[in-house]
Amino acid sequence: MRRRQLSESQLDKDYFLSTIEQQKVDDITLNAFYQSRTLTVLACIWLGLAYIACSRSSSFSLEQNLFHGLIAVYIIFIFVSVMIMPNGPFTRPHPAVWRVVFGASLFYFLCLVLTVFLRLDEARQIIIWVYPNLKYMKHSDILDKEYAVNCSQVTFARVYSHCDIFAAAHFVGWVVKAILLRHRLIAWTLSINWEITEIAFSHILPNFNECWWDSLLLDVLICNGLGIEVGMLLCRWLEMRDYRWHSIRDIPGARGKLKRAVLQFTPRSWTYTRWLHRDSSILRSFLLSQLMMVWQLAELNSFFLKHVFIVKPSHPLTMFRLCLITLMSAPAIRQYYLYVIDPHVKRVGSQLWLFIATVLTETLVCFKLGSETFEHAILWNLVYWVIWMIFSSFLTVWVCRSLFAPQVQDAPTGSQSCKTSASIGNQSAPLLPRDGLDYSADSKSESSFELRRRQSLVDRPVKT
Repeated sequence: MRRRQLSESQLDKDYFLSTIEQQKVDDITLNAFYQSRTLTVLACIWLGLAYIACSRSSSFSLEQNLFHGLIAVYIIFIFVSVMIMPNGPFTRPHPAVWRVVFGASLFYFLCLVLTVFLRLDEARQIIIWVYPNLKYMKHSDILDKEYAVNCSQVTFARVYSHCDIFAAAHFVGWVVKAILLRHRLIAWTLSINWEITEIAFSHILPNFNECWWDSLLLDVLICNGLGIEVGMLLCRWLEMRDYRWHSIRDIPGARGKLKRAVLQFTPRSWTYTRWLHRDSSILRSFLLSQLMMVWQLAELNSFFLKHVFIVKPSHPLTMFRLCLITLMSAPAIRQYYLYVIDPHVKRVGSQLWLFIATVLTETLVCFKLGSETFEHAILWNLVYWVIWMIFSSFLTVWVCRSLFAPQVQDAPTGSQSCKTSASIGNQSAPLLPRDGLDYSADSKSESSFELRRRQSLVDRPVKT
């Protein structure tokens, strides 16, 4: 098999732009929602600023002016993002939604960069300035319940008492994670590894101390396990559906139009995901292992950020970060999947780059500002944890590749390529299996660029 080449042809660049970076909507039915409004946005922004400049009272303090000014900067930044940022591989419900996600993610990343240059007390002063109720918050206040108390007393009533809103959040969270990953064994490995992570860091994070039945029964088997299985069943159900979309103008009745409007928030199509096959190269296995480790690091950052900045799990800051990371991960995983399996994608997409940069910068912030926390850490616990994360990630990928992955078919050559060129990109073709939210043209009507691209890629090698 031919290795990945660093150079890009013009066809590869066009393919990267149209599929990875800036997916276009091919079946526009309501032109008003997809027309450029740059001058309108410019006029609205300027008129809004002019109104504030002329009507704002001079009696506001410096803190109030800075606070309102930062809100205006954020709002304008989001509006500019809608106009110039890439929407990535998704177009449902609208490309503007994913541009807003990219803009909010970039703003959050820049805030993290600023935080790197601050001390812990300075960073907390900024947070307290925005949320004054956090001023007198202590580490004991962010613990929502008792942890690892009387673990030998196992009763149904006690186990049931732990089935609170956070248990439901665990279940829903793992449903979403399974939909994003779409690989049962990898999801189960991440679930088990997270419990090992809690054990490794329990001596510095009090809320990681859990009874054995809480970790094994409630977390791994019930909340996480059921969430994974429900998510995989949902993926399977979406794969089996027949996606035939009609314009909202062609649907009679108000009820039918309302249903079509709601369905705009669902995937345009859904196809099978195949991360590995039995002939996958070591490079692909390594890249998939890296995904598992970065995923674990992103999960760990959320708990360290709450601990370092002393913020409750139910605080709006925590909820905002959780929702933002989830929305960031959706296009990032899609771009990473195509980067791993598609030989014509030679660089990572913007959403993927920003997601990795955000996770690594969060880790840097936790390590720098949480130095007092890490001073009490047991070094060997962290060393063993890192070794286990690396070993388990590679072991899981090896098992998936050797035992459960399908056998790849040989790439067509010569006259056979003409017979199989139409199947490239479908589930049965090894060249370009599409995972998940396929927002390209309909399977029965492809764009001319897609047809030319597929015709040119017939005799090109498969990335293993």
